Amino acid sequence: MSEEILINVTPQETRVAVIENGVLQEVFIERERKRGIVSNIYKGKVCRVLPGMQAAFVEIGLERAAFLHASDIWTGKPKENVESYDDKPEPPSINSLVREGQEILVQVVKDPLGTKGARLTSHITIPARFLVYMPYSNHIGISQKIEDETERERLKNLVIDMAGDEIQSGFIIRTVAEGAEEQAINADIQFLRKIWESLQERSKEVQVGQIVYEDLRLSMRAIRDMVGMDVEKIRIDSNEHFQKATKFVGKFIPELVAGIEYYSGPRPIFDLFSVEDEIQKALQSKVQLKSGGYLIIDQTEAMTTVDVNTGAFVGHRNLEETIFKTNLEATQTIARQLRLRNLGGIIIIDFIDMENEEHKRQVLRALERAVEKDHAKSNISEVSSLGLVQMTRKRTRESLGHILCESCPVCRGTGTVKTPETVAFEIFREILREARQFDAQTFLVLASQKVVDLMLDEESASVAELEEFIARPIKFQVEMQYSQELYDVVLM
Repeated sequence: MSEEILINVTPQETRVAVIENGVLQEVFIERERKRGIVSNIYKGKVCRVLPGMQAAFVEIGLERAAFLHASDIWTGKPKENVESYDDKPEPPSINSLVREGQEILVQVVKDPLGTKGARLTSHITIPARFLVYMPYSNHIGISQKIEDETERERLKNLVIDMAGDEIQSGFIIRTVAEGAEEQAINADIQFLRKIWESLQERSKEVQVGQIVYEDLRLSMRAIRDMVGMDVEKIRIDSNEHFQKATKFVGKFIPELVAGIEYYSGPRPIFDLFSVEDEIQKALQSKVQLKSGGYLIIDQTEAMTTVDVNTGAFVGHRNLEETIFKTNLEATQTIARQLRLRNLGGIIIIDFIDMENEEHKRQVLRALERAVEKDHAKSNISEVSSLGLVQMTRKRTRESLGHILCESCPVCRGTGTVKTPETVAFEIFREILREARQFDAQTFLVLASQKVVDLMLDEESASVAELEEFIARPIKFQVEMQYSQELYDVVLM
């Protein structure tokens, strides 16, 4: 599998596209006025403690106070490594950990999403090329994607030997550390030590609500976090950022210097591999499958649903085989769309009903394999009695749809609007209500073109009956700026 990273930079925003085997897999967008704050460290102030929720709200200078759970608060003891949620000890009472007005050093783990504030932790982590530094932990962890036991042991011993007295703190060895030389690991340890020392000094100087440590910009962060052994090329369309990236790569990832290039081609960089087209498709609910089947993806506040349909695919053998092949193909597309759209939280997949238990098992395993390449952690359940697959995907930033789109001002995000007939009947009821309460000479209805046309044509008899009943005339006026659901009844 070969990877390319395309980086498109403008003064307003930076976009990063991850291409695998010529196909767009992920898109990251950072807008200058709405930069993400995940991994940033702030000097916060506890503004409210909620014992019932075992949590506190912390002011860090954002529009909404951020959320800090008791389990995410450093108690003064190193955070032990646990294998599963069941192993986690019950955190102490929130009242014993923080108090209102207390100043606290916190790190953002989730951007503000929708109506929710940012999610915080006081268990600080600082990433570098090969290691993640955990000053409040005594654990040496290692990425599960490094499977060779000999290599795992080598890397772990290297970190233990080089950390010296820093072993009282913790490190996580990242996937890209596989095969890394001793000098590179040591350079990371020294770099992280300096960062932590300067961070502690700055935390004493800054005011509450100010940033103490800011993570790298998206272009540099993408190179640091996404570049692995499979990345063949990084193309950047900004000469300024290319120069910065070259220096960054030369210092931290020297083996990649030959793979980074400045793109100055006549076509926009995101027209390569049809990235712009794929982004537009990712904003639509319908996703076409190569076989002729299709998916319908609906994202709501509570969850995301994915419906699989055979569509025009009729197969060549029998119905069960057609359904099985459609579901198998859908697993690959679903995994890609979850990454591309950055859909997180609860996801419900409605595969086409299968009678064969072996087919169900194979489809589920195919989905599990397809999401293995995803950087975001996922958990997949078995097929339920209704034929649904429930899964979760870790969400730390807004989805692609939420970044690029907003709710329709007409339907307000419901996806539907009232018919002209429904609006006309609402107007009739409003006129009756007004006629009983006020002594007006005439009623003037302001509404959209479609609603007024309906009232004067198909519903003209009903209008005449209403005028006779209230003994007052009703006039109509088209307001071109009004949406189909909007109307006013003016007393004259």
